Amino acid sequence: MFNEAQLYSPVTTDTDGDVTVHLSDEHPGVHDPAYRARRNAIAARALAYRRGEPTPRIEYTEDEQQVWRIASAELSRKHQRYASAEVLAGAHRLGLPRDHIPQLDEVSAQLVPLSGFRYVPAAGLVPLREFFGSFADRVFHSTQYIRHHSAPLYTPEPDAIHEIIGHANQLASPRFAAIYAEVGAAVTRLETDAALKFLADVFWFSMEFGVVRERGRVRCYGAGLLSSYGEIEEFRDAQLRPLNVYEMGTAAYDITHYQPVLYCAASISEIEDVVGGFFATVTDDIVAELTTAPSPAPGSRRPA
Repeated sequence: MFNEAQLYSPVTTDTDGDVTVHLSDEHPGVHDPAYRARRNAIAARALAYRRGEPTPRIEYTEDEQQVWRIASAELSRKHQRYASAEVLAGAHRLGLPRDHIPQLDEVSAQLVPLSGFRYVPAAGLVPLREFFGSFADRVFHSTQYIRHHSAPLYTPEPDAIHEIIGHANQLASPRFAAIYAEVGAAVTRLETDAALKFLADVFWFSMEFGVVRERGRVRCYGAGLLSSYGEIEEFRDAQLRPLNVYEMGTAAYDITHYQPVLYCAASISEIEDVVGGFFATVTDDIVAELTTAPSPAPGSRRPA
């Protein structure tokens, strides 16, 4: 699943049907039997879900609700200082609760009228072709588990806070949602793993870790930044480069550390033109051309 797979704890099902989430040795909850059992139970419900069925509702514990309240309050303050105006406007329209974890069907009920996107449950890693491809139907696969209560402002993997506070606030913008939909349409055209990886890396440096300049200041719009209490404070110290699809699709990066290089747009319109335009036109041949020809000029979608 390319580099992004390292972000998720693998989920397996044994011959008896028992579901296990395999946490890394560094995970804050790895030595907490109750947390591990909880993760297994939530993953099992997601694996049992079938499209068209009612979305599984999770009865969150008080510890989990408290984690959401802490993270939601702290991230909201960070957003007011560092998030782009487009994200803030979408978040205002979406109106996520801060006092409790919303169920995925509640998120969908608020999101569908704004951008047409709805949430379905995921146990953990969703294959990239399925994950990105579902955007064409305006479907977003979301985890439902919450990070360990010992570290409410940190997670080594995408949890419901990342999926909802990060992506749902972004998807509440019709302009950003349209870019997601172009990603989904692109996946139906791509046949090679190389092209899919290139698309995933451009998505990483834009919709996950993208920044934009507004009124002379750099603001974040990427879901990975919007949901990270630590990195949202640090992104202004990153090396900022202009949008360049070739660089974004070929750059080497470490997903386990703060990103030292980010690609900064001059406006939301430039994101739509350069990033959205790439997703709208990309094919296997275009990726092959991009990765074999000399590096194009900044902002180019194809080699000169």
